[in-house]
Amino acid sequence: MPTALEHDLGVAEERIEGYAQSIALRSYRPLVQRRAMPLVLYFHGGRFNGGSLADAAIPAAAIAHAAGAWVVAVGYSLAPAFPFPAALEDGYRALQWAVSHAAAHGADASRIGLAGHDAGGNLATCIAAMARDRREVRISAQALIAPLLDPSLTHQVNSGAHYDSTIADALDMSAYASCYRAYLPNPMQRLHPYAAPLDSRRLAGLPPTLIASAEYDQLHVEADKYAAVLIAAGIPTEVTRHRHASHDAIANDAAVLADVGAFFKKRLAKAQRAA
Repeated sequence: MPTALEHDLGVAEERIEGYAQSIALRSYRPLVQRRAMPLVLYFHGGRFNGGSLADAAIPAAAIAHAAGAWVVAVGYSLAPAFPFPAALEDGYRALQWAVSHAAAHGADASRIGLAGHDAGGNLATCIAAMARDRREVRISAQALIAPLLDPSLTHQVNSGAHYDSTIADALDMSAYASCYRAYLPNPMQRLHPYAAPLDSRRLAGLPPTLIASAEYDQLHVEADKYAAVLIAAGIPTEVTRHRHASHDAIANDAAVLADVGAFFKKRLAKAQRAA
């Protein structure tokens, strides 16, 4: 049954050939649109080994409405059955598919955004780096919602930041370590720039970025540090901290999604094409 947010949206399912298996895509397109829309790919959360397109339904539909965009949610392959780089390459193939089908869906393939929550935030920014390096597709903006950025899990430990676990998500860092081991079974992969964006020394050329973090989430330390290194690399970067939000709930938070939609509406406007 369609959700309230899916009202006035055309929702369609596709299957495409992924890196190691076929993957599912679900697209959301405003039914009333008088001009070519921007294109946004959305990657759900789930710590690399969980989550599904169902988790993308609310944020993808909200972004489609707020940004007036054709949004394609990507059902990427999950670890441990499909470790790195399967999810990443799935996402890049989904990007290629969306670009090649943009015109048929009333979208403009010269105005592309990437967005994701949790592991999906990692995939979004790493695919932006892949697109920069492969030079096949230009990404104009990225929005990262409580992203996972540090497979080494050292930045939280060394941050000295205060974290009140009595009011926050139940956060077991050993569980995050287990998820990273499933996704990155080779320890050397945990330093790969397409897996560990916070430790990358090659950030120049990434697109303008919005990072949304949750007050009740120890991983907001990663978000803050990534914002700082992006700014140091010359990337226009906006950071929002959402009070009383938790790591998991932030993906469906109406205020967060309104910010993401407004960010894409601004950054993917036609005037931004040549920026």
